Amino acid sequence: MKLAARLVSIGIGVLFLVQGARWLLDPTGAAQGLGMDLLAGVGASTQIGDMGAFFVSLAIMIGLAQRPGASRWLHPPILLLCAAAVMRTLAWAVGPADLAPQFIVPEVVMAALLFWAARLRSDET
Repeated sequence: MKLAARLVSIGIGVLFLVQGARWLLDPTGAAQGLGMDLLAGVGASTQIGDMGAFFVSLAIMIGLAQRPGASRWLHPPILLLCAAAVMRTLAWAVGPADLAPQFIVPEVVMAALLFWAARLRSDET
């Protein structure tokens, strides 16, 4: 079961790494995949830098968690994914954004899977 937890978390990490790389290699496609238009000028720099950093950082932390006894590194990605889901929901509830369940549900599911993996592997040394 611990192997399954490790493989699930690795799979999630790879997805985030690919998404982060896509922000550098195909920023227009990466933006469109998230329902955004790519901004221009400094706005594009901010959008590419911030979004790329978000996904690459998630991947790095999930990668660090793969070492024996390091499952605590899954906690920051869990927090970031939950925070993103909450902020998306609040953007809809109190702001001008459309509800985006196509993004919120995967964020919550991936956070739950990472939580499961962290709990299952928490006794590793």
